[in-house]
Formats: sequence, C-alpha cells, structure tokens
Amino acid sequence: MDDDATVSAADIARLAGVGRAAVSNWRRRYPDFPQPVGGTASSPLFGLSAVAGWFRARGKKFELSAGERAWQRLRALGDDLDLPERVSRAGVFFAFQAGVFDTFDSKLDDPELLTLLSEMTHQSGPVEAFELLCRRYFEAHSRRLSATPEPIAELMARLTGPVSTILDPACGFGALALASGAKTVLGQDSDPMTASIAALRLKLRGIEVEVYAVDALREDAFAGRTAEAVLCDPPFNERAWGHDELVGDERWEYGLPPRGEPELAWVQHCLAHVEPGGTVAILMPGAAAGRRSGKRIRGNLLRAGAVRAVVTLAPAGPDLWLLRRPAPGERAPSTVLLGEAGDALSTVDEMWREFRAYPESGVRIIDLLDDDVDLTPARRRARDEDPGQAFEVVRARFAELAPQLPPLEAADAEPAFTTIGELVKAGVVEVRHMARTDAEPPVAQRGDVVASVTGIAYVHSGPPEPVGAGLTVYRLDAERLDADFLAGCLRAADLPAASASTRIDGRRVRIPRVPIGVQREYGRVFRNLAEFDAVLREAAETGRELVRLGFAGLVEGRLRPGR
Repeated sequence: MDDDATVSAADIARLAGVGRAAVSNWRRRYPDFPQPVGGTASSPLFGLSAVAGWFRARGKKFELSAGERAWQRLRALGDDLDLPERVSRAGVFFAFQAGVFDTFDSKLDDPELLTLLSEMTHQSGPVEAFELLCRRYFEAHSRRLSATPEPIAELMARLTGPVSTILDPACGFGALALASGAKTVLGQDSDPMTASIAALRLKLRGIEVEVYAVDALREDAFAGRTAEAVLCDPPFNERAWGHDELVGDERWEYGLPPRGEPELAWVQHCLAHVEPGGTVAILMPGAAAGRRSGKRIRGNLLRAGAVRAVVTLAPAGPDLWLLRRPAPGERAPSTVLLGEAGDALSTVDEMWREFRAYPESGVRIIDLLDDDVDLTPARRRARDEDPGQAFEVVRARFAELAPQLPPLEAADAEPAFTTIGELVKAGVVEVRHMARTDAEPPVAQRGDVVASVTGIAYVHSGPPEPVGAGLTVYRLDAERLDADFLAGCLRAADLPAASASTRIDGRRVRIPRVPIGVQREYGRVFRNLAEFDAVLREAAETGRELVRLGFAGLVEGRLRPGR
C-alpha cells in the first residue's frame, strides 16, 4: 500500500461501511486513532496505511479492492489540481484496453498504478473500471464540480424522447449525453480535462463522439450543424460570457441577450443547433423566467411558439425549459405549460404527457404577453390558487427558515491590523484587475478571492475563468492567508459602501493581523454569516409573500381574523 496515500473522513466511512458520524466518534473516543497528516481543520486527511493499521489492530476488516487502491494511488501521484488530468490519462488506458485506441500513450509511467488499472479491467471491464475512478473523483471534489444530478439528466432525456444524435454545448462530464442513449454526441466544454473525461466515458460505450474543449458561446465548434435534440445544463450567472464580442452573432434570432442574461444566450444557442421541430431541454435559474431585462426575448420566444414548458424542479430551482425549434410554415401554438415538480420529478412526466394530449390545459400565451412576460411557474400558481390554503403553506415555510445567527461574543481587545496593500508588498497577496476597458480580464483560479465594491466577495471554487469588469481577483499564499478570511474582510469593507457613492480602495482594506489558525476559524464564521444572509433574504421574500396572501385572503373571504 502506498505510504503517501491519504484518505478523507468520507473515504474512511465508505471503506469501513459506516456513516461519517462514526468516524468522528472514533476520533473522539480513541486517542490512538491516526492523526491528520494534511488537509484542513474542517476537512482533514489521514494516512491510508495508518488507518488500515488501526483497523487491523482492532480485528476489523479493511481490505481495499483494486479499484480503491488504484484511486488512492492516482491521488498520491501528484497535486490535487492535476488530478483530473491523471483521471483522464487512466481513461485513455482503459480505452486502449477496450480497443478504442490502437496505441497507448497516456503518459502514465507509474508501474504500480498500471498494474492496478489492469487488474480493474480484468475484474469489472474497462467501462465500469473508469466509472469507478470518475465516481471517486466526483465525490472527492463535489464542492468544486458541478455535475447534472442523474435523476434530472434522466428526466431531460425522457422528455426529449429517443433520438440518435444530440448536442450538448456545456457537456461537463457527459451526464446528459449518457442519459440520452444517443448513438452520436456532439459536445463542448470550456475545461479541457472535463471535456476529455466526458469524451472517454462516451467512447468506452461505443458512442460516436465529437467533443471540443472551447467555450460554446465564444467559439461555436458546431456552427451551421444541427442535431435531433439539444440537452444543456449551462453555467449560471456568468459575468464574462462574451456579450460585447458577440453583438452581431447570427444565433440571436430572438434578440440580443442583455449583458446580465447569459442564460438567454444559451437558450438561443441551443435553438440554433436543433433541427426544425426538434426539442431543446435546458436547465435555467429561476430568475431567468422573470427578469425584466429578458422580457423582450421571452416575448419573442413565446410569439414564435419556441417555448413549450417551464417547470420548476425544486423550491430553490433550477427550472427546466422545454423548447421546440419552429418548423417553417407551421402554426404557432396558443398555450404553454407552466408547472412545479413538487416532491417528485415523476410528476413532470405526467404534466408533460397531459399537456401534450390536452394543450388547452396549459396557460394561454396571449395572457403571458403583458408588461412583465413572466414565465415563473410559482407566480402563475399564485394567481390561480386559494389564498387561504396558500397562506398556510407559506406560513409553514416562513417558520422553517428561522435563520440562526452564528454565535458571536464581545472580544477582549482589538487586534492589530494590516492592509491588503501591505500584504501585497509582503508577497502574501497578488491583486489583478482590468486596468483598461480594452484589456484582457483577469482569470480567477481555484482558491482565488473575487470581489467588487458592491458587496460581492467569494472564494472561486470552479475551473479557471475570466471575471467581469469591476471585479478584482486576489491570489494569495494559502499558507499565510486564508481565502474565506480574506473574502469576509473584503465583504465587511464593502457593506458600508452599499449606501454611499464612494468606491472602496481595495488596497486600503484593513485585515486583522492574526495567525493562520485563527484566520481559518474566522473564515468559517464568515461563511456561516454569508449563509445566514442568504436565508435572511429568502425569509424576507417569503414574508412579503405571506403578507400578500394575508391581504388577498382577507379581501376574498378565504381568511378571517384569528383569535
């Protein structure tokens, strides 16, 4: 067993067949439980050999399969940032074993790992062997990766129906393509390793694949080509999606997407790549159905008959939009389906079947073409519902929210302070921003802090991506400065500016001068405060809805004064 291999608490729980709480109990109850050798206080890593030895000393079985040993070896061979490349190289090995490639040159030169991969192929076959490594990779980086949940991917595939060819312009790791059952897949993803893993997963199953590692909005690899169906789970709320350089793009048949509406750019991109009469299934943030900036495009989509359904899949989103590219000369439909899945995704299948059988059961498009062109299913429900019953539902939701402020107490003394400018001079922080409007935007990498003077401050956790104008990237030395701590300090500096006209000079922002361990504790509380703020905002919105329903219910006689 590789002495350098490490495992997280979640890994230990999985290998031992217990819950994570059991691992926490072992750490508290047994002084000889192996101490962390890396990671962080909230996500510690343990030496795999030490953990296995601890289990054996207590007579507990702790045998690792070839797949688990291969996964641990793969992780131990380099930095976590390069892990997706090593997973991809393992996929090339499996593809060679399966006869997909005639030659093998995946740059995997570790004999122990190659032996384990061969053993995995012999035991379970190349497809399942690669899927095991992919699952472990997704689990280990679940907070950084954004993968379409399997039940939602299967739902989208069912609603588009059986097709031979699909296109996914934001294919990720290929979840939608795999669910579709298509024989030919056209895909794009802006991250090269993600695109590579997706292509390998599909090729191992004998699917004809074309996947390009470029951003689909900025560089359309399939310009002029169409597929029977398009399935898409695009990135939400991208600030730098190419608005200025794509002003005259021919894909904007229904109108130029506003700068703050990249999701409507993805909708039109998908419609441009589906055959006439073909279906588009795309996941959208709930706000995209009602933002005023997008009402013109939504109106044009409705008038053309391109929007067929908007269904909210969960209370906090996302929405599933079903669209159809109008065929030349056909009459536009007069209704559209607006619905909510509730607690079961299967209800969406039932709603869609009923709507297709009885289109008159949907919402009249002419009724939606008002000043708002709001396609939000919940708002439509609010117009038709019994205010008395809805009042009870919303009141229960309001009670559930009950935001809890993280415990804070008065400090004994004020700490010493430094500034970001001083940290820059000390080499702890590097500040990057657009010096001119025509300059290249800075690129945020995993672990960077991205901030503005309008209340935005967060730790970037995804793949490298350019940030929009007005945003600054802070790249820091993680051994001397905690990212969540810095983000909290920047947000604290921004808060007073919310009602002022002056801009905050980032280099003058004060930072408490405390040890890294204290910084991490502060960072944890800053994250909790941000979560509290999000819940507080939702509680405020729910409270306003509660007041609206109270007034409506009293006026309509569905509610009466209580005792």
